[in-house]
Amino acid sequence: MENQRKREITAAFKERKSQPGIFRVDCAASGETWVGISRNLDSAQNSVFFQLRMGSHRNKAMQAAWAAHGEAGFVYAVSEVLEIKDVSPYILDRLLKERLAHWRKELGAGSVVG
Repeated sequence: MENQRKREITAAFKERKSQPGIFRVDCAASGETWVGISRNLDSAQNSVFFQLRMGSHRNKAMQAAWAAHGEAGFVYAVSEVLEIKDVSPYILDRLLKERLAHWRKELGAGSVVG
């Protein structure tokens, strides 16, 4: 691949917008659900599943379910994307926490972070 094309791909990657929102992780075998927030939903699943694979996730109940049922028993899904623009990090954090509380109540779910 020529250098100019590599630079274009790198620039496009850096300029892409992240999508903040709420995600959920379901364990089909146990019926448990955990809900979490992310400033970048595109990378949330990779982050959570990597921690679970390494046995180092902070949520001990989720880690135990992973150990008992394996990766095949887990499903990641986006519950809500926050369509917001140009807000301060403080406001974004506040909105994410409010929506997390809503989804935890709605789904009767635990928190991804434990």
